Amino acid sequence: MMIRALVLAAGVATGAVAQDAPYAGQDGRAIAQLGEADVAALLAGEGWGLARPAELNGFPGPSHVLELADELALSDDQRHEIEQIFHEMQNDAAALGARYVETEAWIDELFGDKQPDPEELTYLLRSSGEMLAQLRGIHLMAHIRTAPLLTPHQRMQYASLRGYGAPDHAGHEGGGH
Repeated sequence: MMIRALVLAAGVATGAVAQDAPYAGQDGRAIAQLGEADVAALLAGEGWGLARPAELNGFPGPSHVLELADELALSDDQRHEIEQIFHEMQNDAAALGARYVETEAWIDELFGDKQPDPEELTYLLRSSGEMLAQLRGIHLMAHIRTAPLLTPHQRMQYASLRGYGAPDHAGHEGGGH
């Protein structure tokens, strides 16, 4: 009930006109489930918000660490190791992201045929879900691999630079680090 109230309030706050048609304007998408920005992010191996649990719990992501390399005063060794993690993550995520996008396109195609086969749909949904879980794993593991390469001070600085509030939250070592 609380979630429904929040969703309705968000719709009112954003001036949503077609409350009964939440997908209005999305019928022209190439892939119904994914907008153009989503597809571009997935094909580029970008995070797509998949590692948010790590990011918000004190495990910095390699992409953002590299963006903040100067402010964090990364050593050459740190920068090199984090670049490796980033490139591996990005390459793996881009390859799998392309497969995920393709699977979502097949789901659209299945419904576009107007006679979707339930068995084929089940297979495609299972495949899509497994790929999404693997994509999350790729990104989350990159955060796990990046965090111990930074000093506690750098992790606190990172959290502050990224706009995360509580110092005890930002400095949380977690995972036995």
